[in-house]
Amino acid sequence: MDASTFKSDQYVRFCPGCGDHAICLALQKAMAQIGVPTYQTVVISGIGCSSRMPHYLNTYGFNTIHGRGAAIATGVKTSHPELTVWQMTGDGDCLAIGGNHFIHELRRNVDLNICLFNNRIYGLTKGQYSPTSPKGFVSKSSPYGTVERPFIPAELVLGARGTFFARTLDVDLPTTVDCMVQAQQHKGASVIECLVNCVIFNNGTHSWVSDRETRAEHTILLKQGEKMLFGANRDQGLKLDYSTLIPHLVVTTASDPDVLVHDATMADPTLHRMLALMGQDDGLPVALGVIRNVEEETYNDAVNRQIDEVRTAAKATTFDQLTQSLERWNI
Repeated sequence: MDASTFKSDQYVRFCPGCGDHAICLALQKAMAQIGVPTYQTVVISGIGCSSRMPHYLNTYGFNTIHGRGAAIATGVKTSHPELTVWQMTGDGDCLAIGGNHFIHELRRNVDLNICLFNNRIYGLTKGQYSPTSPKGFVSKSSPYGTVERPFIPAELVLGARGTFFARTLDVDLPTTVDCMVQAQQHKGASVIECLVNCVIFNNGTHSWVSDRETRAEHTILLKQGEKMLFGANRDQGLKLDYSTLIPHLVVTTASDPDVLVHDATMADPTLHRMLALMGQDDGLPVALGVIRNVEEETYNDAVNRQIDEVRTAAKATTFDQLTQSLERWNI
């Protein structure tokens, strides 16, 4: 089984140069590496550029309505827990009209793999600002600059008690594939924030972290059990500074004995939140890779176990037996 197994016969209609092309290729490669057959894989989406993804994958799929991919994906996984379910969504589809569905699928910990494409713009509807557009962003729907504060996807995920969060760049195929494979291996709601470029309406939105010349200085790739090092020569690291009332992350040298070792499995999300929020005008690098990965009971397991328990205890096991057990009268 290779990546071509998961390619559909449909022409890929993303704009030339769109970052979604890379995520599509990475997903096909990840699916091949995971090894779940096409007929046991389902891809669900809402509306948006990224939500066209079910058309381009040789799996079962459903391109639903705006913001409702999470509801359909939850239903598929709960009714057929044996299936592997992927949800494709964008910063508009997921965090605006679909925001309520998003936080509750995380709170419930439905066993889904969620790829959140973040290009900080509404691309399919031709260039309106989105919930992740930076304050002051000029667009067709904010000609004088948006006055709104943006959502930070990682903050929403952790605030909703998400059990898995990763971040990747469209220009980093190996990291993207690795995040997707780990998301599938995780039992619970897995969110991968994919930082993608929109060449038409928001070109270069992530260039300060994605450009090859500066990426090593502006990003840090977190790997389980490894020191948090970054820089072109991996000569910088991260440590906690306890000199203030609230400890905070600072940059130090790679030789510093206090350089942190990444542990995505810690139950306490405090450090994971610090790592996920780096790069917000604080002089720290943007964290890539799997940031949080903890195990909790899943919604689909809990629901199906409850159904089994009720069936076992029920005196009526068929519909006819149920109707015969109810109070009846003749008129």
